[in-house]
Order: sequence, then C-alpha cells, then structure tokens
Amino acid sequence: MKKKIFSIAIASILAVTALAGCGAGTGKEAAETTAADKVTLTNVSYDPTRELYAQYNEVFAKHWKEQTGQDVEITQSHGGSGKQALEVANGLEADVVTLALEYDVKAIQDAGLIEDGWVNEFDKDSSPYTSTIVFLVRKGNPKNIQDWGDIVKDGIGVITPNPKTSGGARWNYLAAWAYADKLYNGDEAQVKEFIKKLYQNVLVLDSGARGATTTFVENGQGDVLLAWENEAYLSIQDHPDEYEIITPSISILAQPSVAVVDEVVDKRGTREAATEYLQYLYSDEAQRIAGDNFYRPSNQEILQEYADTFDLDINLVTINDFGGWDKAQETHFADGGIFDEIYEKKE
Repeated sequence: MKKKIFSIAIASILAVTALAGCGAGTGKEAAETTAADKVTLTNVSYDPTRELYAQYNEVFAKHWKEQTGQDVEITQSHGGSGKQALEVANGLEADVVTLALEYDVKAIQDAGLIEDGWVNEFDKDSSPYTSTIVFLVRKGNPKNIQDWGDIVKDGIGVITPNPKTSGGARWNYLAAWAYADKLYNGDEAQVKEFIKKLYQNVLVLDSGARGATTTFVENGQGDVLLAWENEAYLSIQDHPDEYEIITPSISILAQPSVAVVDEVVDKRGTREAATEYLQYLYSDEAQRIAGDNFYRPSNQEILQEYADTFDLDINLVTINDFGGWDKAQETHFADGGIFDEIYEKKE
C-alpha cells in the first residue's frame, strides 16, 4: 500500500510552510502558499456518528494545526452505512470513510478505491471504537420487553432499519440470530422462523439508524427500537424522562471500520492529513470523545473509565461467529439471501 512515514510528511509540510513564510510571490506562488496553509478532508460516515465527529473534528483541527501549522477543514457526510459505501464506490469523493462495518469498506475496496491491507493499517482491525445492540423502550417499559424473545410476541411494534442499506440494521439482525441460534440449538428452520416473526413485527424499515431513531423517538411509533448502544444513550440524554435502555441477554460486538480512500487521497494530495485524521482517533483525547459520545473506546484502560455507563459484562458474539463478513453478507443480506427469504414487505 502506498503509505508514507508520517514524520516525513509533517517535515515536508513544515518545510513548505517555512518557505512560504520567507516571502511568497503573487499568482501561482500565492496560490501554492494558500494551498499549503490549508487542507480539506471529506469524511463519509454512517448515521449515528454525527455528534461524535462534530466534536472530534474540532479537536483534530487543533492537533493538526499545532503539528503542521496548517489549517484543516473537514466535511461530513452521513447516511445508512451500506448506502454511503455505494455512494463512494459510485463517485462520491471521500478522503476517509468511517463506516458501520468492515463489509461496507470492503465494498469500496472491491470498487478499486481502497488498496488491500486497509484493515491492518490501524490498530484493532482499523476499528478505533466499538458498540453493541440494545433495546430502547418507553419509560416504565409498558410491554415488559426484557430479551429478544419478547419482541417476536404478537402486538409488539418493532423499529429497526433496513439491513439492505444500514450497517446498524445488519448488526441488529445478527444479534437476534445469535439469540435464536442458542435458543434452538442451531436448528436453522426454527431460527429462520424466529427472525421472520421479528420482522413481521417491524412497523417501519428506515434506510438508516438515525432515521429509525427519529421514527421511534420523534414520531412515537413502535414499542421498541433496536438500536446502536450509543444511539440509545443519546436518546436517553435528550429525553431522560421518556425512555430507558434494556440490555438483551445476548448481543454482538459491533466494530465500525475506518479507512483511507487511497484513490482519492493520492489524487487530491491529502494522504498525510487523512492518515493522521484516522490515526488520531486512537489518541487518549479522541478515545474519551468516543466514550463521551457513548461509543466504547478500543483502549481498554480508557474503556474502564466508562464502566458506570456501559455494561462491560454483556455476552457478546462477534462477526467471526458468522464466518466473517463475506460469509455473513452472502448468507443473510445478499440478493436472494435469508433476509430476502424471510422478509415480507407490508402493503
């Protein structure tokens, strides 16, 4: 992969800035000086990271300025993770992607925009923070929803996004599958029937996680929202007297993935800034920003600082229990997969 040692990159930028300070001319020289003074990055992300990156971008801009003397401007794009990946693959220029799962980044790689090996470019499989799937219910839990078995009962209105377009929705589905798989000792026919009942209870299948939250919280639809843990906590923070979180007996370790979009950064000359933008997510400062926004820091020591917030003893399966994302996608979410088999669209 075309990577440069970051210290060399910093030195190069400082050298350009120093030359500019020695007396830039007009015209082309002035334009080059302006370019050296500022870099722009686009981060294409998924729905529930708006608040996280709004805070992180300010911190990173200060860090980059202190390190290089250069200003940085970051543009954000948010939507369902699968849809966002498709947009980038089809030409939306992103210097970096910070998506809901590895498979969506791999789709961009398959389009020829990200080089092999990206998952090993940053620590923890290029996943600087994690999350899991919980239930958000209305205060007092009037339907007494305690676990996955309760949300397949008659009369329960479920809100979850569409796994065809939303990464969070795929995590939701797989967490439910893991519960049913244990319940029925791996009997696939019974597991499929369980998942079918769950989706028969779904009232609205939004394209992304934030849209599903809006449906449940703002529009008042449904009895339970299958939600990213961080998204559920944000809802509690905004509406402390209206909702509560239920942690199911089994959930899944959700690992959002980050990557530099090689084709774009090499064209735009932004590789150094883009790489540091993702690398700095692992700094203590950024890890605490993740925790403050209800994502689980990948730094285990810092994660312990949030033990009063997160249930650190939750029983979590991982994507490896499904054979990895390629197999999970092919089995469950590809056209003609199990989701297509069991989901009956409401008229």
